[in-house]
Amino acid sequence: MEKGYLSLILHSHLPFVRHPEHPEFLEEDWLYEAITETYIPFINTFERLLNDRVPFRITLSITPTLAAMLSDPLLQRRYVEHIERLIELAEKEVHRTRTQPEFHSTARMYLDRFREARSLFNDRYRRNLLTAFRAFQEEGAVELMTSAATHGYLPLMAVNPNAVRAQVEIGAREYARHFGRRPRGIWLPECGYYP
Repeated sequence: MEKGYLSLILHSHLPFVRHPEHPEFLEEDWLYEAITETYIPFINTFERLLNDRVPFRITLSITPTLAAMLSDPLLQRRYVEHIERLIELAEKEVHRTRTQPEFHSTARMYLDRFREARSLFNDRYRRNLLTAFRAFQEEGAVELMTSAATHGYLPLMAVNPNAVRAQVEIGAREYARHFGRRPRGIWLPECGYYP
């Protein structure tokens, strides 16, 4: 019986949301929630595996829109404001549930998680999580891929081959700008392929 291979490929994409004209904008919360609930846990897991000398390999796409948002100073500042509000709420919940053991440990867990997220984001990676992913790639544990510039569905764009080429080239160029080399792979948006 032949051996097979399992390839884990995680796709990280969010639509571009940035609204400097408003002090708060609901759709930006998608990014902040993803940072707290997805990207920081990835980073923590990858760091633990490396520190424990556990060999692992994973492929992770980071789309140009996501990379743009993660490296944007306005959105970085707003994430800090968001996590500060979550910490304040969690502190209130810890106080409120102090006599309710069935809820208190959960409130403490969230407070610890939010504080750890703030520390990792602000202190360890200076508000740019892309530096963490770049370091994991340079370590040889994570292979990063790009995607089309705007995550547009390329088969629908086939009527204009120049637009498709531009989507791919800009995606590759943005990847190189953030990660220091051309990508070795690309995630086709919505897995949309045509010859």
